[in-house]
Amino acid sequence: MTEHKTPSFDRARLLAWMADNGIAQTTHDHPAVFRVEEGLELKAAMPGAHTKNLFLKDKKGRLWLISARQDTVIDLKRADRWIGSARLSFGNEALLWETLGVRPGSVTALGLINDPDHRVTFVLDQALWDAAVVNFHPLTNTATAALTQADFRRFLTLLGREPVVVDFGQSAG
Repeated sequence: MTEHKTPSFDRARLLAWMADNGIAQTTHDHPAVFRVEEGLELKAAMPGAHTKNLFLKDKKGRLWLISARQDTVIDLKRADRWIGSARLSFGNEALLWETLGVRPGSVTALGLINDPDHRVTFVLDQALWDAAVVNFHPLTNTATAALTQADFRRFLTLLGREPVVVDFGQSAG
């Protein structure tokens, strides 16, 4: 039955929860963006680090969310060594909906709000951890929410999340 569950949070509830918890963000609406390359022109007008987000499952069944700068190269054949997982592949749509409450094309670190059981291990690229402003989809790919690093870290703290921070830029070599 879990494959049919409705996520607790959608865009409106997420943004309201953030406001209620003193997390400032600026959301920009835009046409749907399904891949990093499609949104480059839109993102050029928005300051901050833009992201790519990968929902993955390892061969032992563990779930992973990797958030990195949009220009970061992540070699899935080697990433397992850097994050401490078994061999990785993409998680399926049903599992993505069940755990993060988003559809393909809308994968985002903000989806962690729909994972109260912490089934998904969150991996964050060092370049995002160091960025002054980070941009994520607010559970839909028709908008981008910009948060300061302090507000993004507050979001993670309120969820009880400690990301595994990996420098994928250094790991690429």
